[in-house]
Amino acid sequence: MKLNELRYTDGAKFEAKRKGRGTSSGMGKTSSRGQKGQKARSGGGVRIGFEGGQNPLFRRIPKRGFNNYNFQVKYAVINVSDLNKFEDGSEITPELLKEMGLVKKQLDGIKVLGNGTLDKKLTVKASVFSKTAKEKIEKNGGKAEVI
Repeated sequence: MKLNELRYTDGAKFEAKRKGRGTSSGMGKTSSRGQKGQKARSGGGVRIGFEGGQNPLFRRIPKRGFNNYNFQVKYAVINVSDLNKFEDGSEITPELLKEMGLVKKQLDGIKVLGNGTLDKKLTVKASVFSKTAKEKIEKNGGKAEVI
């Protein structure tokens, strides 16, 4: 088989429905939008949650109590298996992780999770370690230091 002989299998590619292009498309004239009204117009339609001018559900329901959403602690997460990219015996800091591209933002700190395996002796400095991550780092003779 050659590259110029490659073909799509039947049914893999199909034309998009082109509404309002005469009678042959089967969707001529009103293009399956019905007659008149806001939804029939170009650019027509209503936003999500709109109830025709009636006070929407999310505004009718009382908002009570405390919500911790704005105050929650968010950690940048990294797995133990990602640490195999570093050389044996090196010291890993949040700045180094960001520089290497393993973490985009430090957020409220870095959390190391125990997913995967670690083959190297490393000194890891982070805000939080899971129990399995700490075990895997220390099993190879490394250190898990909380900043």
